[in-house]
Amino acid sequence: MGALWAGIDAGKRAHHCVVMDSDGTVVLSRRVDNDESQLLDLIGEVITLTDGDPLVWATDLNAGGASLLIGLLEAHAQQLLYVSPRVQWRL
Repeated sequence: MGALWAGIDAGKRAHHCVVMDSDGTVVLSRRVDNDESQLLDLIGEVITLTDGDPLVWATDLNAGGASLLIGLLEAHAQQLLYVSPRVQWRL
């Protein structure tokens, strides 16, 4: 499949994840509660989609509501980028 990008619109109670391949095709789009078991399921599913290819996660929050997500991604040795809402607004 090639490299995948997983973007997370993080919130206090829930997050929305969109995973795209290097061609810009959406391969997964899902809302998940800010709950450890749901986030672990999401992380596992996205990692499985990569089939060993590179994966980069990005989120719009670097604290607060995204703290659990950030910790779980770190615990699973996932690359995570922070994309400032200011940058997103200009795109």
